[in-house]
This record gives sequence, C-alpha cells and structure tokens, in this order.
Amino acid sequence: MNKLLLLFMCLAAIHPCSAQEHKRDPLSDLEIDQLRDAAQEPEVRLKLYVTFARTRLEKMEQARTDPKATDKDQQMLAALQDFTDIYDELDDNVDTFDDRGDDLRKALKPVIEADTEFGSKLRAFRLSLANSPKDLQACDFELGAALDAVDSSAKDHRDLLAEQEVKFKNKKEKSHKGDHGE
Repeated sequence: MNKLLLLFMCLAAIHPCSAQEHKRDPLSDLEIDQLRDAAQEPEVRLKLYVTFARTRLEKMEQARTDPKATDKDQQMLAALQDFTDIYDELDDNVDTFDDRGDDLRKALKPVIEADTEFGSKLRAFRLSLANSPKDLQACDFELGAALDAVDSSAKDHRDLLAEQEVKFKNKKEKSHKGDHGE
C-alpha cells in the first residue's frame, strides 16, 4: 500500500496540475518591450496599459460583430480575459508607483478617463448581448468580473488622485516656504 501511495505522489509531482500550467500572456512581445522601456515613467507606462486594454475591448467587440467567426464565444472570452488581466496589471502598476512615492497626478488623469470609458463600453457590450442569450451566458461571468474590477479601481483611482493633489500640494508649499527662509 505504501508503494502505491509513493508511486501516486511521484506521478502527481511529475504531471503538473492545470492550475500550475503556464498562463498565456495577454500582452504581445512588442507591448512587453514598450512597457519595459517605460518601466520608470508612470505617465508613459500607465498610458500604454490604457491603450492595450482599449485594444482588447475593441477585439471583443469585433469578435461579437464578425459574421464569419466560427468561435465567436471563444474570441470574445479571450479578449475579455485579456482586457481584465491587462487592466489588473494597470491597477497593480498604479499601486506600485504610489508605494514608491511617485507623483501620479498627471498619470492618473488618463487612467480615470479610461475607467469611465471602459465601464461604459463593458455595460454597452452587456446590453448588446441581451438579444443573444447564448452569447450573454458565455460571457456573463467574465463580463461581471471585468465590470467589478473597473468599478472598484475607478473609485480607488479617483481617491488616490485626490490624496495626491493634497500630498503634492503640501510638498510644494513646504518647499516654497523653505526657499524663502521662512
């Protein structure tokens, strides 16, 4: 019995579980290179993420409206999952830059505009699927997850911008007082 258990454990260790398999990267090699080049520039890097996320929403809509698509559900789901993954990365980058103490006031403005745009597009996409219950059912969970991510992050981004406005305004005022010997 112990040998059988040992054999099973060895086989389990050799054969990776599906959760451990490599996940497909939603970014192309070119996009990864662009992000790498902008690693230390919050404004450029966050704009790139916004652009990449927007492109995935466009792919999702193209898949929905393509009359020749044979695997429309798969294409829509893949684009939607890629959007969510990229959007989550954008949000993680905002947090990283904030943790570093970077001034994100200028960088957050296009992100906040994109939050509104993305939420509107996702809601419009959901409405467009109302006439196709099969398509809606196929995408509903992922669509809900994407909307939740955008809605919660949009609030966080607005709150962070408000905090940054106060923080960097106070730093500017303090540096001006120090310059004048007060």
